[in-house]
Amino acid sequence: MSGAVKSSATNGGHKRRPSREDRVWTIRDLLTWTTDFFARKGLETPRLDAEVLLAHALGCSRVELYTNYDKPVEEGERARYRELVRRRGAHEPVAYLTGQKEFFSLTFAVTRDVLIPRPDSEFVVLTYLDHFRDRERVRVADVGTGSGNLAVAIAHEHAGAKVVGVDRSLPALRLARRNAVRHGVAERTHWVRSDLLRAFRPSSPFDAIVSNPPYIPTAELANLEAGVRDYEPRDALDGGPTGLEVVRRLIEQAPSRLRNGGMLILEIGAPQEEPVRAMLEQTGVFEVLPTVFDYAGHPRVVAARRI
Repeated sequence: MSGAVKSSATNGGHKRRPSREDRVWTIRDLLTWTTDFFARKGLETPRLDAEVLLAHALGCSRVELYTNYDKPVEEGERARYRELVRRRGAHEPVAYLTGQKEFFSLTFAVTRDVLIPRPDSEFVVLTYLDHFRDRERVRVADVGTGSGNLAVAIAHEHAGAKVVGVDRSLPALRLARRNAVRHGVAERTHWVRSDLLRAFRPSSPFDAIVSNPPYIPTAELANLEAGVRDYEPRDALDGGPTGLEVVRRLIEQAPSRLRNGGMLILEIGAPQEEPVRAMLEQTGVFEVLPTVFDYAGHPRVVAARRI
């Protein structure tokens, strides 16, 4: 997949056999070669990855790849694509290579400073909307906001929401602010650096607190898929020895920062449903609502109402 197209030459009266550098590489050729390469590397979606990266390198849509299937690709474009393929072959996530990821039908800028938004987290937004969609004014905190995907999606879908995105990472907060501007909700979002809810006084409580906190036990991090383990920020993944340390601290801090009737909405890992529900019940101040399951049938969101 390298080199420029060269003319056939002779050497001592004999025609030189065409080399790899002589080949005219079309979009079809590049997709076929890369799909096979990614499959050999054990990537889960080799064809999709090849399409997304080639479209990014060529500055076009994935649909345009197929309307120009037999179009030759110039060496400069191939060089950009080769570098993306090399990095993806080392399991670097596609979202970091393209600098963006779709979430709740919105495109978010992402960098290695933040966790890549995942479809499962959309259930946090859906749970919020189920309870607050018809409310005219709602003050919301998104704890551990990262790219701002939860905060921005909530503000975008609910005109009555004013959302405070909270994170310990300044680069993450700067990125979240950019995403808020990108989607036209900058006036209804605010960004605060804080360790969970410590920066907020009980005298100004929230109507809702949402969070996708770190919930992977420390010992399990080494077993994660390489793209997650080696590239995504550890602070956004590591939930401590049991995976529940950050969740526990958030549950302890939340009651004094929620008004009566306010809700805490947490994304969880499937094995943590019962421990998280138990922690909420043990506070004595939460009514724990039915668990929300994702499309695969796994427990995904635990929500509780302040009583």
